[in-house]
Amino acid sequence: MDAKAAQFLYPWRHGKVVHLVRHGQAMHNVEGDKNREALLSQDLFDAQLSPLGLQQVAKLRKDVHASGLLDRIELVITSPLSRAMQTAIGVFGSDRHPKVMAIELCRDRLGVRPCDMRRKISDYRSRFPTVDFSMMDVEDDTLWNPDVRESEEELAARGARFLKWLWTRPEKEIVVVSHGIVLQNILINIHRNDCNLSCKWWCKRFDHCELRSVFIMDQSIMGKDSASLCSDHHHQDDTVLKQGSFPLISLADFIQ
Repeated sequence: MDAKAAQFLYPWRHGKVVHLVRHGQAMHNVEGDKNREALLSQDLFDAQLSPLGLQQVAKLRKDVHASGLLDRIELVITSPLSRAMQTAIGVFGSDRHPKVMAIELCRDRLGVRPCDMRRKISDYRSRFPTVDFSMMDVEDDTLWNPDVRESEEELAARGARFLKWLWTRPEKEIVVVSHGIVLQNILINIHRNDCNLSCKWWCKRFDHCELRSVFIMDQSIMGKDSASLCSDHHHQDDTVLKQGSFPLISLADFIQ
């Protein structure tokens, strides 16, 4: 069944539209492509967007505004790293639209690499005055360990916790601005519990400033027979933005 048609079969009160966005290219991406050892440099602490990354943000902002998507978004959730917040504010920031909220659960992989360490919250508040940091109550970055890199299993578990938290939000259309490996793990987790998504396409690595949109629902509320209505219909970014059609996926196993 076409994913766009599926929207009308499932009441909005049982689901959410989530727009997943990877941050624009940052300086650690530039230096890391030249030499992976550069990712250990303190010079890349909390890496900022590169000039190309700023251009990518400007392009996505133009597309989002032209599509009318910005008018539908109720909340923007962002990783509390500078490159993600620069992207969130650069693309979705507006005096007329909902707040941007920083959440630790969707930040980049933790540990070892200085580019993945965050600044003090007080520093961020002065740099990003329009971002809501009320969900972050620890001033310093106590999650980042200089000697231990977060394992894939730990990252996957964190992604599952983020999805559970996301489901508790009252908003029905939400943007999540995060990092390639985090977004990829979220989709892989969802794929394991969904009936018919093609992981080869859907769970591939995000490009910088790529936007993918999904409709997530509590399939347990609708009944197990509804599984046959899940769709693996694929949409390019411009189709998602212009037509508002989304793959339908179940989040039942994450919200019990």
